[in-house]
Amino acid sequence: MAVAWLLVCHGLITALVVVSFLCGQWPIFQNTPIQRIHHFLTFGAYDYFIRCVGYILGEKGTNVIRSVEYFCCDRPNPILQIIYLSILGATYYFIASSSFKYIPGYYLSEVHRYMSLLGIAIGVVLFLLTSYTDPGTVKAENVSQYIAAYPYDNMIYTERECSTCKILKPARSKHCSICDRCVARFDHHCGWMNNCIGEKNTRYFMAFLLWHFFLCLYGTVALGLILAGRLKELKVVYILTVYYGIENSFRSLAPHVVQWLLGAYNTQILLMVFLSIVSLLVGGFFGYHANLCRTNTTTNETFKWQDYISWQRKLKEAKASVAALKAGINGMSSESKAPESKWKAFFRRSPLEDAETVVKNNMYDKGIIHNIWEIITPLSTRRSFSRTKSKAG
Repeated sequence: MAVAWLLVCHGLITALVVVSFLCGQWPIFQNTPIQRIHHFLTFGAYDYFIRCVGYILGEKGTNVIRSVEYFCCDRPNPILQIIYLSILGATYYFIASSSFKYIPGYYLSEVHRYMSLLGIAIGVVLFLLTSYTDPGTVKAENVSQYIAAYPYDNMIYTERECSTCKILKPARSKHCSICDRCVARFDHHCGWMNNCIGEKNTRYFMAFLLWHFFLCLYGTVALGLILAGRLKELKVVYILTVYYGIENSFRSLAPHVVQWLLGAYNTQILLMVFLSIVSLLVGGFFGYHANLCRTNTTTNETFKWQDYISWQRKLKEAKASVAALKAGINGMSSESKAPESKWKAFFRRSPLEDAETVVKNNMYDKGIIHNIWEIITPLSTRRSFSRTKSKAG
């Protein structure tokens, strides 16, 4: 029993470390323990490692580490793509080798052997589509069309030139420092895909997330049904109640059933825990991006709006403070004004409270149906975009 629980604890800790390392920077984990673990694994531990290498090997050793870091983190590379395919292949291998022998079973038919393989294949296809589809690269040849498709709102986007590409930056675009290109309707650079997520491949990215959420959920439920089927086929409850005299109630049977499952099917249980955790993570990430699509906002724009609203709020508070200061000076200079009651002064509103509230005004949000349709059929793939291109030519 102790060994079985030790295996479960080991699996949970391993899953926590892996998830924190690979996904801790996702917005849904902001200000959570997972983000802090990610920060330690990627910055704190790395900083100590660099110091240790410098102490042992000197400057040459640290330069080698910096070069590897540059290749892995600052330039396009397939490392996370390989890790994704490795995780997918290893998980499917362990499921197939440990659990396919119980299919068909009491609850699952033979068809699930082939459905699981089909699900993996579709997941890989969506992965390849997201990874290798042009996200919407802005070039001198198409910049005028993208400017027409995405007008400036003169709030978070104003007309200016890209300092690297030396062309006008269309609204909603950003120059990706990793890919070294301007991307239309830029959302973020995804290391897992080794590609930017932009106007043309957001639909594949969303389909990838949704499909992998259901795929992990399907794997968790299928493994659970396999274990439930083994309980039925081996008559475990009957044996525990008849031969061992255990009371036929959930409270009495549960500890013994769990102990038996952990001893006989610990691989399946560890896989269930892993798949359930991944399904929650992918589901949460999909929900976050689905909400962005609903409001026609990108991850990049959420940060831009935060900065803009914060700046506007400080500006309005500064103006209110200046106005209050002027009013105070004028009041002090007025000799005819009667002294103000202390109680009235105590309950008087602060001038900062009278500052206008800054409201987010997203001109690109045109309603949920239009917003979702813009994801499914990007503006640059429509005929109107082609007509604008021919006029510009």
